[in-house]
Amino acid sequence: MKMSVHWPKILLFGDSITQLSFEPGGWGASIANQVQRKCDVVNRGFSGYNSRWARIILPSVFPPEMVQDAVAVTLFLGANDSCLEEVWPSQYVGLEAYADNMKAMIKYFESKGLPKERLMLITPPPIDEAAWSEACKTKGTTLNRTLKNSGKYAKACCDLAQDLGVKVIDLWTLMQKEENWGPRFLCDGLHLTAEGAGFLYKHLSGFVDDCTASLPQQWPDWSSIDYANPEKSFQQD
Repeated sequence: MKMSVHWPKILLFGDSITQLSFEPGGWGASIANQVQRKCDVVNRGFSGYNSRWARIILPSVFPPEMVQDAVAVTLFLGANDSCLEEVWPSQYVGLEAYADNMKAMIKYFESKGLPKERLMLITPPPIDEAAWSEACKTKGTTLNRTLKNSGKYAKACCDLAQDLGVKVIDLWTLMQKEENWGPRFLCDGLHLTAEGAGFLYKHLSGFVDDCTASLPQQWPDWSSIDYANPEKSFQQD
């Protein structure tokens, strides 16, 4: 007897903050825990990538057949785009180009059948300049990101979301409303601590629930399996 189950997918696309989201306490891991036995969570985070590079690889990373299986997508870029051009040109992407790249990626997902209400943009986080300056020193460079500049990219992300009717989490603004946000939420001034990941997940969990509430749990609960004839319990329509 052939038994198979179609597993819907949640797709996570972004830079290192997405790549690291499956660490213990990570926001991606929390999503996976939330939707266990309902769907798969596919982490496609690429450390150091900016929106220009992400736009190029998107069709290969998430081909049409994978997008068609998606029930939710997060798009989380901008932390690298917002580098200071004069200090760190290798990752820098101008503000207008960043918005164009993000728009193109949104349109790609929509063109492959993803309803826009199932897409969530996440702005770059704020920069704790004191902590990130120390991190830069260990890498042999001067401060290459600032709070003010990352805020410009966060605003561009929010403006784009409003223009296109797409959901957005303004992480840059939300984190700064919290007391002692830098040490609490950012381990090195840029990347998330476990508490920072939990803070992001708190703002994502409702979106995930909305996108997956109608999905059934895959395979029957153990207590409903006919122990005398288990094959019958596993027959799929």
